[in-house]
Amino acid sequence: MPELPDVTIYVERLTELLAGETLRGVRLRSPFLLRTVNPPLVAAAGRPVKSVTRQGKRLVLRLGGEGGPLFLVLHLMIAGRLRWAEPGAGVPGKIGVAAFDFECGTLLLTEAGSKKRASLHLLAGEAALTAHDRGGLEPLTATRAEFAAALRRENHTLKRALTDPRLFSGIGNAYSDEILHRARLSPFLQTSTLGEEQVEALHEATRAVLGEWTARLRDEAAADARAGHALPRKVTAFRPGMAVHGRYGQPCPTCGAPVQRILYAENEANYCATCQTGGRLLADRVLSRLMKDDWPRTIEELEERKREGRG
Repeated sequence: MPELPDVTIYVERLTELLAGETLRGVRLRSPFLLRTVNPPLVAAAGRPVKSVTRQGKRLVLRLGGEGGPLFLVLHLMIAGRLRWAEPGAGVPGKIGVAAFDFECGTLLLTEAGSKKRASLHLLAGEAALTAHDRGGLEPLTATRAEFAAALRRENHTLKRALTDPRLFSGIGNAYSDEILHRARLSPFLQTSTLGEEQVEALHEATRAVLGEWTARLRDEAAADARAGHALPRKVTAFRPGMAVHGRYGQPCPTCGAPVQRILYAENEANYCATCQTGGRLLADRVLSRLMKDDWPRTIEELEERKREGRG
């Protein structure tokens, strides 16, 4: 799922493409994309784009015009991606979901896979847009005190707290892994147990990781633009430069120990046991129930079992 860095780059590139342009209309290939009925989607046609902004992991196109602003709010979810094409371009078969038509070109929304989860809302007025906001703190601009207050508002694991859109805006599965690794904190550590030094480390890691990756993706987008691609070509949660996310079994770039993984629901947490949990392996519920007392507690036990052919 595109998170804060990727969505920020989409915002910057779409602002360059669409600011001041008039939306001619929206062509839906999948009727399930649109989640609102009032105002009708045709009400957006003929309105100029006043701005493109981010709301959490969503893209927001503010449309001007008589009767007050309208807002197209697009959530790409896991597999939604954007392409820029010539005016009137057809919606791609199979993965094409929608086309947003402008005189200068066509913004295409694609979504790979059989599960179509991307969503589009058309909202009328500032109050409707505010009501749509999950309320999470902006992690790059939050002060340490604001960050600590949001973190301790409820007692959760750090992984869950960072990815809760009611607490923090724009952080998902991938960057929460990276942030926790940078802060050298366990994903299962409870927020109620955090000391001041741990909160400070997490705040600094959050700002550093998100800031560094936004800058890095901005450079990649600039290179794509020079190559003739108006929008980023590679928007993914798995990037070669990441420390732990998507790198299960590979060496931690800090200490060289193999990156570990916990699977739960449709998500996963990737971490380094040496850097983050004092060498202790975290057991997910399914494997713990299956293996019971046979579950290895440390990396050393895990490696020994692998050598013995039991891992």
